[in-house]
Amino acid sequence: MSDNDDIERKRRDHIKDSFHSLRDSVPALQGEKQSIKQASRAQILDKATEYIQYMRRKNHTHQQDIDDLKRQNALLEQQVRALEKVKGSTQLQASYSSPDSSLYTNPKGSTVSAFDGGSDSSSESEPEEPRKKLRVEPS
Repeated sequence: MSDNDDIERKRRDHIKDSFHSLRDSVPALQGEKQSIKQASRAQILDKATEYIQYMRRKNHTHQQDIDDLKRQNALLEQQVRALEKVKGSTQLQASYSSPDSSLYTNPKGSTVSAFDGGSDSSSESEPEEPRKKLRVEPS
């Protein structure tokens, strides 16, 4: 056997091993190595292409969910800061008011009770976004 034949055999073995590795990486083909009718190379490439496209779509959907959650998180953090600011200023105003008074004016100019923590449930500047349901796809 010549060196060229040996090199060619190693090349074919490498391609064969690579196809087996690809077949074993695609969920739809994972049981194929024990079956009587093994998947052809064309079938392996077709199924691998389908799986890559499916995973790209799934990844895109997950990225959209991550972006939505980041926006929701930023909005909630902004609301927390606004509430902490209102709470701090209402506590300051309450300390200057007479002990008999249970009503005072918050920074927005609304009269609020000292017993409600100064929360103003209507927010003109920031409309609340409805919560999105996460899309769940079978794995």
